[in-house]
Amino acid sequence: MNIATGTLLGRYEIRTLIGAGGMGEVYRAHDSSLRRDVAIKVLFPQHALNADRLQRFEQEARATSVLNHPNIVAIFDFGSFNGSPYIVSELLNGETLRDRLIQSALPTRKAIDYASQIARGLGAAHDKGIVHRDLKPENVFLTTDGHAKILDFGLAKLIEEPVSDEDSSSEVPTKRVSTQPGTVLGSVGYMSPEQVRGRATDSRSDIFSFGAVLYEMVTGDRAFRGDSSVETMNAILKDEPPPIEISERTIAPALERFITHCLEKQPQDRYQSARDLAFNLESITSDSGVSSSMSGTRVATATKNRRWPIFAAIALVLAGLLALVFFLERKSFGTQLPTYTQLTFRRGSIYTARFTPDGKGIYFSATWNGNPLDISSMRVESPEVQSLGAMPYTQLLSISPAGEMAVLLKSKWLFHYVNAGTLARMPLTGGAPREILEHVQEADWSPTGGGLA
Repeated sequence: MNIATGTLLGRYEIRTLIGAGGMGEVYRAHDSSLRRDVAIKVLFPQHALNADRLQRFEQEARATSVLNHPNIVAIFDFGSFNGSPYIVSELLNGETLRDRLIQSALPTRKAIDYASQIARGLGAAHDKGIVHRDLKPENVFLTTDGHAKILDFGLAKLIEEPVSDEDSSSEVPTKRVSTQPGTVLGSVGYMSPEQVRGRATDSRSDIFSFGAVLYEMVTGDRAFRGDSSVETMNAILKDEPPPIEISERTIAPALERFITHCLEKQPQDRYQSARDLAFNLESITSDSGVSSSMSGTRVATATKNRRWPIFAAIALVLAGLLALVFFLERKSFGTQLPTYTQLTFRRGSIYTARFTPDGKGIYFSATWNGNPLDISSMRVESPEVQSLGAMPYTQLLSISPAGEMAVLLKSKWLFHYVNAGTLARMPLTGGAPREILEHVQEADWSPTGGGLA
C-alpha cells in the first residue's frame, strides 16, 4: 500500500515511511495548517470492510483523542484515504519497548519507572471507559526523554470478533492479530485468560497483559510461551510463569508478588484498577530499596568482593563512634529509646493513622491485598482490625477532639502519597458522610473541632 512522498491526506503531506506492521503502515507527515510534523498510521483496507467495526473504531479513536495524558500517544485527527482509515498522532522520537527488550532486560528501577508510567496511562483510559485489549511491548513507546507512551488504543477493537470455545483452539499468529472472522482478539503471549477463551473483557484484562509485559521487562523472557500459539494460549490458561528468582538478576520480592498478583487467572483475583498498580509500584520503589544497578557479570562481583573489607572497616569505625555518642548522651541526659509495638499484620499500604480523642482507638486508611483504599479501626490493646464499611476509595485525613472524622471521598492518586478527592465529615461510628468541598488534598481540625483548615 506504500503511499508516495508528497501525497496529500487532507492537510497532511506524506514525507517518509517510518514502518509497517500487521495493522498498517506509519508515515511521517507534515501538517500544513499547524506547521508541525506528525505521524500518520494508515490501516490496511481489509480493516474497513465491515462498516460497523469501522464506526466503532472511529468512535474509539475520537474518545482516545480527548484523553490528553502524558503516557498515552496524543491523537490529533481521523480520516480515510482511498477506502483506508487513518489516524494522525504526535510524532515520537525513541524506540518501542520491543526494540529495547531485544537488547536485554531492563534494570529493575528503570522497569518500575516505565511500568508506573504505563499504569498511569492505563488508569486515565480506564477512567474514560476505554480498554486497550492489546497491550504488549510493541505497543509501548519509550521516548528519548524517558517517557513511556501507550500506542494503538482502540485499534484492536476494529478487528474484534466474538469467538466460541471451539474457535479458541485454532492456530493464531504468534506476534500479529489475525483479521479473519472468528479469531481470538489479542496477541499471543500477552492475552488474558478471558481473551483466550473469547469472552467479554474489561479493564482487568489490560492488568493481566500489563503483568506479562512487566515480567518480560525485568527478566528478558516472556511469561507465557510454547512451541506453538496453541501451547502458549494453553499456558496462559493453566500454567504459572517461571519464578523470577531463577533469573541471575536481583529482583525485590515485593516486585515478584506484584507481578504474580497481576497475572492471576481469574479477573476478580487481580488488582482491580490500574491506579492501584501505579500506587503499589510507587510503594515498591520507595520501600523495598530496589537497586538500579543489577550486576550479572563476574567482573562486577569480583570488584565488590575486593571492596567489602574496606567498607566493613569503615562501618566498624562509624559504629564505634555512634555507640560512643549514644553512650555519652544517655549518661548525660538519662534518655531511653522508644519502644515499638506492631499493630497490623496484613500486607498493604497505610496512608494515614490517627488516635481517637481518648487515645485508646486507632483509625487508619489502608489498601489491603490490592483492594481499594478504605478506612479501618482497631483498639490499642487488641490486634483485631475492623473495616468501617465506608465507600471504596475513602481516605481518613484527621479526627476532631469531638470524635468526628475528616475524610476524602473518591480519593484519587496524584503522585507519591498525595491523593485528592471530595472533603467530607463522617462520624467515627461510620454512617453517611456529609460532603463539604471538592478537589481537596489535606485537611485538619481546629483545636476546638469546630472548623477545618
